[in-house]
Amino acid sequence: MNETLEQLRAGVDEIDSQLLELLSKRAELVHQIGQVKESQGVPKFEPEREKEILDRITALNKGPFSDSTLKHLFKEIFKASLNIQQEDHKRQLLVSRKKRPEDTIVTFKGVEVGGPSPILVAGPCSIESREQLRTVAKALKDSGVTVMRGGAFKPRTSPYDFQGMGLDGLKLLKEVADEFGLATISEIVHPSHIDIAADYIDVIQIGARNMHNFELLKEVGGAKIPVLLKRGLSATLDEFIHAAEYIMVSGNEQIMLIERGIRTYEKATRNTLDISAVPLLKQETHLPVMVDVTHSTGRKDIMLPCAKAALAAGADGIMIEVHPDPQTALSDAGQQLDIPQFGAFWDGLKNSGLFGPRS
Repeated sequence: MNETLEQLRAGVDEIDSQLLELLSKRAELVHQIGQVKESQGVPKFEPEREKEILDRITALNKGPFSDSTLKHLFKEIFKASLNIQQEDHKRQLLVSRKKRPEDTIVTFKGVEVGGPSPILVAGPCSIESREQLRTVAKALKDSGVTVMRGGAFKPRTSPYDFQGMGLDGLKLLKEVADEFGLATISEIVHPSHIDIAADYIDVIQIGARNMHNFELLKEVGGAKIPVLLKRGLSATLDEFIHAAEYIMVSGNEQIMLIERGIRTYEKATRNTLDISAVPLLKQETHLPVMVDVTHSTGRKDIMLPCAKAALAAGADGIMIEVHPDPQTALSDAGQQLDIPQFGAFWDGLKNSGLFGPRS
């Protein structure tokens, strides 16, 4: 009896080996199909094709498995096959950690982002005047902060809100930054502004509302200037990563990602800061990752602990908005720090032990 049982088991083992070999061959074919779909831009999931296979399998079924059991088994095979295609796609992305294991370090005007030490970027939401910029620039310079942000083109929810000073704002930003020896970041909203921007700023920012502006991403990809790409208001990390891919596949590898909070049902903060995005983006891509604690929280009372949390999660930098007199600011008045508040924030960050060189 034991001999018969062993023979039967041996038969099952042989069939298992054959099944494994067939599944592996099927997986290889699926891999090839995925490559063809990728080149043709065809969706990887084809429900009609799946239904066709299931109908054919159930038509051939003679037992002992029921049709529903067979459908369940094959759906699991389909799911695993789709996962193979998706993983293969991720490996092919230029921004993928699997494509390039080493970290990308973005450099501009003596600044390194993604290197051994995180950086701080600070400045007003909107460029309003030379005096405003000079006051902030002096505070940054005195504090040892070397990168200033300032908005010249401002995409606003309402068409009646202040839209920024445009090119005149960029000229002011460059003039003041050169005076104090600072690097600059400012948002560009139209492809036609890219060449002009390269003459006035060190880093082009793509704002949250333009993360899905693929024509702008392509044009920025052709520029020879570093890019700071903000996560969209409701963008998934996969969408965020693919937006960066648009830039990199167009030729620009100097890309920094920045988490700036996403829109959820929560009302306690302006947006919801997705801290988990930091380690996930660092794991999935080789690009530097920063966190904007101003737009993500909208609350001065929690910006410092959120900045510490971001650094603890592995962020390569923090962005914050600073204004000499926030109450009179033409945009985002309630969330910009004044100069003393900025000083307290910066001291708290430096004294946290999280801002120095990382091992």
